[in-house]
Amino acid sequence: QVQLVESGGGLVQPGGSLRLSCAASGRIFSIRTMAWYRQAPEKQRELVASITSGGNTNYADSVKGRFTISRDNAQNTVYLQMNSLKPEDTAVYYCNAERMGMGYWGKGTLVTVSS
Repeated sequence: QVQLVESGGGLVQPGGSLRLSCAASGRIFSIRTMAWYRQAPEKQRELVASITSGGNTNYADSVKGRFTISRDNAQNTVYLQMNSLKPEDTAVYYCNAERMGMGYWGKGTLVTVSS
């Protein structure tokens, strides 16, 4: 199995920045896609950004130009750099990994954007 641990969440003012990290362990070989999802209070969980093992990325329209996903295969870690944060970015952010058709989830890290 794959274990995922997120870190880097916290409180930030609108316009500020945060960098989230997700460390993968266990059966990390053959992981194809890693992604960040988020879930705001009383909202559905939504895809924020994804990255393949080859480095191809995809972003939700709401974060394009502000967020950047990256992957360090040697460290088995995926990052989400979040700039120009808005109050509507407030949510619990979850790391996701896909391996051999099966998905794995971290416990989540809370990001609060407020003045």
